[in-house]
Amino acid sequence: MAKKDSYEERAEALLAPIVAANGCEIYDVEYVKEGSDWYLRAFIDKPEGVSIVDCENVSRAFSVKLDEEDFITDAYILEVSSPGLGRALKKDRHLEKSLGEEVEVKTYKPIERQKEFIGILKAFDKDTVTIETENNSETKDMVFARSDIAIIRLTLDF
Repeated sequence: MAKKDSYEERAEALLAPIVAANGCEIYDVEYVKEGSDWYLRAFIDKPEGVSIVDCENVSRAFSVKLDEEDFITDAYILEVSSPGLGRALKKDRHLEKSLGEEVEVKTYKPIERQKEFIGILKAFDKDTVTIETENNSETKDMVFARSDIAIIRLTLDF
């Protein structure tokens, strides 16, 4: 297991009882390097949305547990936040929860001369994601190989 995956897994295990005690759930945990800095990011959520107080309470308790366990050898910056309205759908549980929702799919390379698609998330499996698109009042299902998808996220509809 890669260091990154190990850190994320251990951090998520430490975080689980903290978010539960605060009436939240874990959306995602990521350990990433941006520039010269490492970041440990915890994204938390709850049905009515998280507040700054939720993030602050979880962050304080999580920081204490991380200091006690001290398993991350690099210096890092801890961030606790909401995944946001236009949240990335990285895991199967995110896709499952978003079935029937409008999503934006960005691909690494053009498909039918474009790299961005918007449609209703219809289905997914371990290899593909299917959305229903509409063009000139005509709907069609588009099936994307997961390996071709750079990002899939909920659309923002204002």
